[in-house]
Amino acid sequence: MHLSFHWLTRSIGLFIGSYFLTTSTGCQGQPQAPATLVVNPAQTFQRIDHFGASDAWSCQFVGQWPDAKRNAIADLLFSRDTLTNGNPIGIGLSIWRFNVGAGTTEQGSASGIRDEWRRAESFLNTDGTYDWNKQAGQRWFLQAAKRRGVASFLAFTNSPPVQYTINGKGFATNKIPNLAPDRYDQFARFLTDVTTGVGAKTGVTFNYISPVNEPQWDWSDGGQEGTPFYNKQIAGITRSLSKQLQTSQLPAKTSIAEAGQLDFLVGDNKKPGQGQQIQSFFDKASPDYVGDLPTLVRAVSAHSYFTTSPYAKAAETRQQIRKTLNGVADLGYWMSEYCILGDNDGEINGSGKGLGIDPAVYVAKVIHNDLVNANASAWHWWLAISPYDYKDGLIYIDKNKTDGAYQPSKMLWALGNYSRFIRPGAVRIDATLPQNTSNLLVSAYQNTDRKLVIVVINTGTDSQLITPVLASGQPANLAMYTTSATTNLSPSARPKPGTPLTILGRSIVTLVGDLPK
Repeated sequence: MHLSFHWLTRSIGLFIGSYFLTTSTGCQGQPQAPATLVVNPAQTFQRIDHFGASDAWSCQFVGQWPDAKRNAIADLLFSRDTLTNGNPIGIGLSIWRFNVGAGTTEQGSASGIRDEWRRAESFLNTDGTYDWNKQAGQRWFLQAAKRRGVASFLAFTNSPPVQYTINGKGFATNKIPNLAPDRYDQFARFLTDVTTGVGAKTGVTFNYISPVNEPQWDWSDGGQEGTPFYNKQIAGITRSLSKQLQTSQLPAKTSIAEAGQLDFLVGDNKKPGQGQQIQSFFDKASPDYVGDLPTLVRAVSAHSYFTTSPYAKAAETRQQIRKTLNGVADLGYWMSEYCILGDNDGEINGSGKGLGIDPAVYVAKVIHNDLVNANASAWHWWLAISPYDYKDGLIYIDKNKTDGAYQPSKMLWALGNYSRFIRPGAVRIDATLPQNTSNLLVSAYQNTDRKLVIVVINTGTDSQLITPVLASGQPANLAMYTTSATTNLSPSARPKPGTPLTILGRSIVTLVGDLPK
């Protein structure tokens, strides 16, 4: 996440989501009678755009590691191939987020950012020219993603270039927004220049540009690049970027506003002028209305941090977001950044690496909540690769610039239960379980090729039996992939139609099959 670590003491946590049921069960290994899971493809919800993660900050170094290691890491993130035993090689992310740096690396210790891994290079030189050889490690990952079939790319900034900021640094002073209004057009030109220049260098086309990040936070402590903004300033930057995109005739669209918490979309959360972002940007009566800009993504983005526990608060937040979105024509929602932070109402602590199944199940529940209860059409993780001792990485590495060891986390595979199988353009469809089913969360999706995808999370320790059926007919050719304490998206033998399936305790299971023609 883009917050300094003092935020890790905060907590607001987990919303289990609809279809979470709490009847007790028998002992592990003695599952109750099979429950019928009914999927109704005729009842549809949101379209799914993509699942992704970002290259901040480690890819600047890992992208220059020995070829075998960086390719193995890229395979884990992007590959949709399988091993001879049927195990997926990777989780098949469908969007990759590229951090456009502000130039704090070039400033070195004078940048004021203490951790050099959190500094970032800039393509912009001091004389106003560009050096497209910068950010080499990140550019390698762009190309690695494209080679493995990733089709969507998003360029995001935490701070404008230090040449443009008010204080000449990549973070703010005394909570003051660090870009003057007379620099908005210049910043917009920089962003379009970068997407054009990096695109020419790598062969990657950027689909989206995100010009601001978590604008509600102060960004004044030197923990990383960042700057606060008020809604009126975000609107000004967005208008400038829209004009520049049209002038440049680029295909990219602007994505806003990467709110630091979900509740900033519908309330001010004690940050006047920085909240109620759905109303501010998409209500025609608002002075900050930008909803008519032709280059704007018709989805507002926010981050799920500090809103995933406890149940009641998380439920209320997501239901309010969905209700508010329903009042704006054709407006979707992207959950554009998350990792486990804080103590989450005592359920799980963000400190310490997330290698085991408990963080994986927690993350899967967050994904379920965002997709099912907030109708999110995109879901993006924060650090794809982390050198830190926090639950912030899909893959953990040694903090070594030139070489080192890497280790996939269970959180990688939990995300893969969704990202690998639910492809861009899929539609979420209705899935229900009987009321006497315990500890299961279920959601279902139909891909554009009519593949049926069902994701089942067993949050309890006891196994559960389910029998998937359609509202009319049976799904055919069901394949089953399980992430558990001992497996990572591991396939099972294909069951016969109508056969009850065992969902292990503390596991995430994806079922993939064919819908009747």
